[in-house]
Amino acid sequence: MRNAQTTRELILKESANLFNTQGYKATSISDITRATGLTKGAIYRHFDSKSDLEQQALRALGTLMFTELGQDIQAAPTFQLKMDATFAFFEKYMHTPVYKGGCPLMNAAIEADDTNNALRQQTFQMLAQLKASLEKIITNGIVNKQVNATTDASFYATIFIATLEGGIMMSKLERTTDAISKTILHLKKLVQEISE
Repeated sequence: MRNAQTTRELILKESANLFNTQGYKATSISDITRATGLTKGAIYRHFDSKSDLEQQALRALGTLMFTELGQDIQAAPTFQLKMDATFAFFEKYMHTPVYKGGCPLMNAAIEADDTNNALRQQTFQMLAQLKASLEKIITNGIVNKQVNATTDASFYATIFIATLEGGIMMSKLERTTDAISKTILHLKKLVQEISE
């Protein structure tokens, strides 16, 4: 007999991999039962619905992403090094992804349209957390006199995220790291421009 927490973690791990590689709409509960070796009943003992499982799987992917990224950022002592750590994280997973299927934020955002409000809300929260983290790095840089005092933290956080995600998308489509490398080079120039 399996431990309930172990079973739940297995379902989340396998579901997250399937959702992130096949898509949320395209992944069926039958796909998840095959991947886990569990019955539908066992899955629904742990999750109220497929929508509930989608949200919790995305949350698990987000937690994994933010834990690794957070460790890299916290280890860096200055604004520029924190931004370098952020850029390195996004560039690194083009070669050695933390999870299968690419960026979970981008993947979920593409599918989170008006027909799946619960997934959209979870995706929005993940984006808001990433944006808030970058805003905090910039704001702390201002406080520590490492960033120009007139810098709009919200503006630059948005530019950094949108540019990184675009670079990732292009690199994945082109099957080369050229776009993400150029994107990061450009963003490093922006960091230099706003630095004291």
